[in-house]
Amino acid sequence: MTTLQKTLLALATGSLLSVSAQAAVNYTGTSYVGVKAGQFMIDDDGTQKLDKATAYGVYGGYNFDPNFGVEVEFVGSDDADVRVGGVDGEYDVKTYGAYGTYRYYLPNASGLYAKGKLGIAKTEADVNYSNGTSSSSDDTGIAGGVGLGLAVNNNMSIEGEYAMADSDIDSKLWTIGAHLKF
Repeated sequence: MTTLQKTLLALATGSLLSVSAQAAVNYTGTSYVGVKAGQFMIDDDGTQKLDKATAYGVYGGYNFDPNFGVEVEFVGSDDADVRVGGVDGEYDVKTYGAYGTYRYYLPNASGLYAKGKLGIAKTEADVNYSNGTSSSSDDTGIAGGVGLGLAVNNNMSIEGEYAMADSDIDSKLWTIGAHLKF
């Protein structure tokens, strides 16, 4: 991670925490936990044939007020097919992330909201080839995402999300999830 990325992340986090702390004075925060499923899309340089991997994950967070919060997540994949230099194999991906979040509730939309998140994520990829060799890679970088959500009731929401991690392993992730507030 470059110095500029670290500086921007520190400034964004400090601003989010400051605004959230001020907003939390008159608001009782809410915690939530949820599950998500979707699909990983890993960028490559064109020398590999990568099938998209099915992703499964868990996440949780805390909203300081109706708009600002923090969230952590783990998303892993099942094995997906890969072909590199004529050799077949399987790969799997895992990401661990921590984010600041913002939700904007659309006026007159009965619980519909837009969500944005920005933070850091560690991405790990492991490949096992049919010839008995293997390789692995992991890197940490800035990550973020955007999505739409629907508050089904006061205790449950459903979200669709597109997330990206900028590291040596550039990954994109589409997910649909649900969480319960407590």
